[in-house]
This record gives sequence, C-alpha cells and structure tokens, in this order.
Amino acid sequence: MATTKLKGNVVNLAGTEVNVGDKAPVVKVVAQDLSEVQIGGEQGKAQIVVVVPSLDTPVCAAETRKFNEEAAKVENAEVVVVSMDLPFAMGRFCTTEGIENLKVGSDFRNKDLANAYGVLIADGPLSGVTCRAIFVINASGVVTYKEICPEITEEPNYDEALAAIKSATSTSCCGTCQ
Repeated sequence: MATTKLKGNVVNLAGTEVNVGDKAPVVKVVAQDLSEVQIGGEQGKAQIVVVVPSLDTPVCAAETRKFNEEAAKVENAEVVVVSMDLPFAMGRFCTTEGIENLKVGSDFRNKDLANAYGVLIADGPLSGVTCRAIFVINASGVVTYKEICPEITEEPNYDEALAAIKSATSTSCCGTCQ
C-alpha cells in the first residue's frame, strides 16, 4: 500500500496504484456545471491531472493558481484539478480566484478517480479525500509523469511537473517510435 504524510504522520493510500508507463484509467469526475469530465484514456491531447485534497485550503489554492498560470500555457494540453469538493464550491473558488485556464472536477460521487489512481487517503484525519498528486497523461493515454507529494501540506515540484507537461506535448520524435 502506498503512503504519504500529513504533518509528518504517515497516512495510507487506497486504490489501485498507477505508475509511469501505465495506461491511464478512464474515469469521470463532475464539473462545476454538473456535467462530466473524462480523465484518462486516449484523448488526442495531453492531460495534466492535478489532484488536491480541497480547494478550500491555502496550499491547494496556491497550487491551482500556479497551474492556472503556467500549465495552461502549454498547447495541446488540458489541465484538470480534481478534489472531493462539491462542484458548487469549486465553481465559487474559480470565480473568486479568476481561474479560467483549467477545468475543475469533483470526485465526490463515487471516488472513481481516487480509487482508480490510488490517491484516496485511507486513514487519519483526512480519510476519504484525495492526497496531493500530479499525473501527466500523453495524447495516447499513457502516464508519463507521476508525483505523489511526500507531504500533503506542501506544494508539488512545479519544475518537474511543468517539464513533464511540455515533454508530453512535444511533437519532436526521439527516434524510438515504431
């Protein structure tokens, strides 16, 4: 079972662990307008899935603002921030913070993403919400980058994540394609 930490205390993660090189599981989360947003699978563009516990915390809010500014600049990529927040709260957050360059999705209904990607906190005070993680999925639906933040209360490695996003959307060939 994978783990992370919350304020230095180990917490277990539930669900199926997804790793770099795996096909990204196809799941649906709920958008702020109650429509569905598909994550994973082959979509013809890269996907950046930013998983946070709740937009109603300073670290999650800062991370979402950062990806709204930086990752959304990358062409041929879709950024989706996923949490367990209700779609209405996510919509209010986006309006208040001026978030317009990415999508938000709630995993509150069935915890499909949390379980399919192995990011559901299984114990401790945040049991039942998602940990802090980033997945980059290329246009073919393969996970090319994964970060489970070692400490939930700290922001991810933006430089690595942004480099992975740019790499996943690169049209240059490395010569190993068949």
